[in-house]
Amino acid sequence: MKKFDIPLFYRSSFITQIKNTRSKADTRKKDFSPTVLDFGPVQFFMARHFGFCYGVENAIDIAYKAIEENPGKRIFLLSQMIHNPFVNKDLEKNGIRFIMDTNGKMYINWSELTKEDVVLIPAFGTTIEIENQLKEMGITTEKYNTTCPFVEKVWNKSNMLGHEKYTIIIHGKHNHEETRATFSHAQQNAPSIVIRNIAEAKLLADIILGKIDSSQFALLFNSRYSKGFDVEKDLTRVGIVNQTTMLATETQQIADFFKQIMIKKYGIENIQNHFSDTRDTLCYATNDNQEATYALLNTEADFAIVVGGYNSSNTSHIVELCEEKLPTYFISTVNEIESSSEINHYNFHKKEMLKTRGFISPNKNPLKIILTSGASCPDTMVEDVMDKILSFFGSTKSKDDVLQQFIKKG
Repeated sequence: MKKFDIPLFYRSSFITQIKNTRSKADTRKKDFSPTVLDFGPVQFFMARHFGFCYGVENAIDIAYKAIEENPGKRIFLLSQMIHNPFVNKDLEKNGIRFIMDTNGKMYINWSELTKEDVVLIPAFGTTIEIENQLKEMGITTEKYNTTCPFVEKVWNKSNMLGHEKYTIIIHGKHNHEETRATFSHAQQNAPSIVIRNIAEAKLLADIILGKIDSSQFALLFNSRYSKGFDVEKDLTRVGIVNQTTMLATETQQIADFFKQIMIKKYGIENIQNHFSDTRDTLCYATNDNQEATYALLNTEADFAIVVGGYNSSNTSHIVELCEEKLPTYFISTVNEIESSSEINHYNFHKKEMLKTRGFISPNKNPLKIILTSGASCPDTMVEDVMDKILSFFGSTKSKDDVLQQFIKKG
């Protein structure tokens, strides 16, 4: 796999050696069992896969090349490079300015840009409309387009569905940058609609089956379908794609569900004329991270800490999986751990910060902690959390000793 040149302060020599040891022992990535790091009074159970993925490293690599290759020029990002505040703040410190926020609210008017400026496309991609606007201004984006290859794979799948006259159902969060970009690309070739979850899939299915009058469609899916969408005509042939960071199991559930709905309406003998079996368009890293999280949750642990940006979709899904099994603390940086007795953490369901006291029990020996992160979180931030937790305990083994013991076993 391609190696990327990203700043060393994003990397952790300790975690890198752990990952490298696991990779050498499991080159085909079939072993999703967690890594166990025993420091004596505290044990960490770390996911087989976590942290920066291919698409994130590619984006960061391109961004720093843009900085290096364009001294004296103004450099802009359409919006956040990835959903991690540490990375985005670092890019800002290096002179990159954001044109808009993650919801599309403008920080800088288009009229302020010139054809001499450098504009980077973030890893989520962007809409056809914005691409055209930049072209009209004489700004070329091809050289510093950091769109994740796996997002482009979804766009290619959408193109295929459109050419074959299928309506495209996008499983995603309609206000997420990636989904907005995918919707924009999809609707160029086919009627398109965004659904958030299986509950919305069931509403759409009831419209297909005539259980809900088609006149309710516009109300139920307001602003989430393409212009000119014809409910009677455009829901007779469908295919499913997704925002690459959604839960893989939910995307598969939605695809299987719509297949059964089309069988129910048109008969199994006609299913190929009404449902395109696109299979999963989730990116490999999201899939690996989620599978590793499922394996991680087979561990008997006291609580989980998940590190990542609070607006990171893939990270929130990891949190969601962990919450089903044990107390889970979603933090963006080590600074949220105030002491051995207090931790600030984010409730992404209610979009609010919480404070938990007594999250570390003094009666546990050893204390068992699940520690993982999202695909946009630098490994150094995970190691910082580990170091902070270890500082609360006396007589812990050194990281060098734990690492050597792990490498010897591996």
